[in-house]
Amino acid sequence: MGNQECIFCKISNNEIAAERIYENDNFFSISDANPKVEGHSLVISKRHFETILDMPSSLGTELLDCIKKTAAMLVEKHNSEGFNVVSNNFEAAGQVVKHVHFHILPRKKGDGVRVVG
Repeated sequence: MGNQECIFCKISNNEIAAERIYENDNFFSISDANPKVEGHSLVISKRHFETILDMPSSLGTELLDCIKKTAAMLVEKHNSEGFNVVSNNFEAAGQVVKHVHFHILPRKKGDGVRVVG
């Protein structure tokens, strides 16, 4: 299942090794390969959907579960004061990997990271 060329599908199918931070039936989280801040991680759908618009709404509860559990672990591990959840959808919005995913960025006051919002 999934796109044979998609890096996130390969990670989901264990064709590429990646240590999982958290996992449930339909989502998993891993550290970002090119972190913007310490602890920058990704929540990724196990099934291939290009954008959030392609993902069934019925997966919303599991998505939120994975985001919340991952964020809580990262905040504790990195002594963060907050976090951002970011989802880039389509190239114009900065999506690089065409597989739905969410960035979790643990934050500290004065860390210099700028997030649009």
